[in-house]
Amino acid sequence: MRIVVLDGHTLNPGDLTWDPLKALGPCEVHDRTAPAQVVERAAGAPIVLTNKTVLSGSALAQLPRLEYIGVLATGYNVVDMEAARQRNICVTNVPAYGTASVVQMVFAHLFHFAHHVGEHSQSVHNGDWSRSPDFCYWNYPLVELAGLTMGIVGLVGSAARPPSPPWPSA
Repeated sequence: MRIVVLDGHTLNPGDLTWDPLKALGPCEVHDRTAPAQVVERAAGAPIVLTNKTVLSGSALAQLPRLEYIGVLATGYNVVDMEAARQRNICVTNVPAYGTASVVQMVFAHLFHFAHHVGEHSQSVHNGDWSRSPDFCYWNYPLVELAGLTMGIVGLVGSAARPPSPPWPSA
C-alpha cells in the first residue's frame, strides 16, 4: 500500500528517520504540499498522512482509492470530515501526542509570570542592575509560588470532542 506524507517537514525537519514508516510499504515523504499539489501527490494512494496540509472535500472527491487519512496532530480541522464520512474514509488523529510538551509550556509560562525572566534579563543587559543603588535588583515584583494554590479553568464538553469517526464503533 502506497503511503503519502504531505507535510513531512512539520513532523521531521531532519532529526528523525522515516525508515519505520517506509518499512510498511512504498512511501513518499514531501516536506510541504501546496493546496494545488494535494490531489497530484495523493493520487492513487490508499493512505495519506498530514499535519497541516488541508484535505478538502473537493480534493477527497478526486482521490477514489483513499481509504485512510492520518492527521498527525491533535485535531481534525484540516480534513473535511463530512466528505470523508460520506466516502467511508477512516480518519484518525493523535490526541495526546503533545501532552508532556503542553504541560512543560504551562510551567514555562507560570514561571515567566512569576519572575518575568525575559524582561529581567533584558533589563540587566541594558545595564539597569549596574546602575541600581541596591545590590538586590528586580524590575517586577517577584512572586513566590510556594504555598500558593493554582486553579485550572477549562472547557470539557461536546465543543472539545472531535466528530464521530466515519466507521462503525466496535
